[in-house]
Amino acid sequence: MTSVSAYYGVNPDDAGIEVMPEWSGTAVTPVTADTAFNGFVCTNVVFAFERLGVFARFAEAGSLDVQEFCAQDGIDEPVFRALVAAAESFGHVTVAADRVLPTEHGDEVRRQLGFFTWAVGGYHDVFAAAAPIATGKRAFGTDVLRDEAMVALGSAQADTALMRHILDAEIAQVDFTVLADLGSGTCERLSRLVKDRPGARGIGLDISSSATELAERTVAGYGLRDRVEPVCADVRQVIAGELKPEGAAEVDAVMSFMFLHDLLADPATRSRVIPDLREAFPNARTFLLADTTIRPREAGERTLPMFSSGFELAHALMGVPLHTRQGYEQLFLDAGLTIRRTVPFGAPHTYLFVLEA
Repeated sequence: MTSVSAYYGVNPDDAGIEVMPEWSGTAVTPVTADTAFNGFVCTNVVFAFERLGVFARFAEAGSLDVQEFCAQDGIDEPVFRALVAAAESFGHVTVAADRVLPTEHGDEVRRQLGFFTWAVGGYHDVFAAAAPIATGKRAFGTDVLRDEAMVALGSAQADTALMRHILDAEIAQVDFTVLADLGSGTCERLSRLVKDRPGARGIGLDISSSATELAERTVAGYGLRDRVEPVCADVRQVIAGELKPEGAAEVDAVMSFMFLHDLLADPATRSRVIPDLREAFPNARTFLLADTTIRPREAGERTLPMFSSGFELAHALMGVPLHTRQGYEQLFLDAGLTIRRTVPFGAPHTYLFVLEA
């Protein structure tokens, strides 16, 4: 069986890299059976509300009328009333004369909606297959898959609600003329940042052809066809020097979000990823790299934060090693980068590393 330190991608012999301790019981308040069961149901109700547009209606109008809402959107009214009743029992909404209003807790759920989309929409099948994955009867990537669209949507929701303002504050301090985004998705983030910087240009790299097609429309919507170029390419090949995107030598700033653990997954090439990244963009002076790290197991910790346990379990089931904050920082230092700032980045144990060559 893989050891804890081996799974989490750390080597006890690597100086400066924090090693996860072996688990010896739990330091947090136990999740009781009723909380666990009700929490499972609740996450599915939250996701159903997201898919049905309930949270969007709350954001737009502050409330909704059940009959009107169902009639307008062709929703089965008895089923929707059951969802509302469940949400009311969880304390997320109140109902008065057929009008549904979010509570304070409901508003907080809406703010954190990206985590629910990510977990229920994106990783439901992966979590459900944990036992057959553990026995080897099924495997992620073959007969167990995540929903890539829901993972992307959840990430975008979290970015908008929790991370965007932090990135904007950091990028405002960076002097760049050509910005590359690795794993750029639909290029929305790249387009927004380039549009706010007169004269700047952008290159968005993403392996997904469908995402690149959407990126073309996003760029056009921003009126940036002459300044932002979406490129369908495997970032791993770019970093390894097997593929050289046009304009890479002009890039003076590189950013990548929630992608580092995938790039570092292979232990045989892990130590070369950051140096190779620098070689792939030889004139880049600034790197803004963000990722979620392993949650430190701290004495006296009483509650679990949002997201961490799901992120760690999902990647264990996928066989993708994770890293500590200290492990990331050591990798950057070993590659000759200077760490200007390590900034908490919205989600628990998630950091934006601002680095300079």
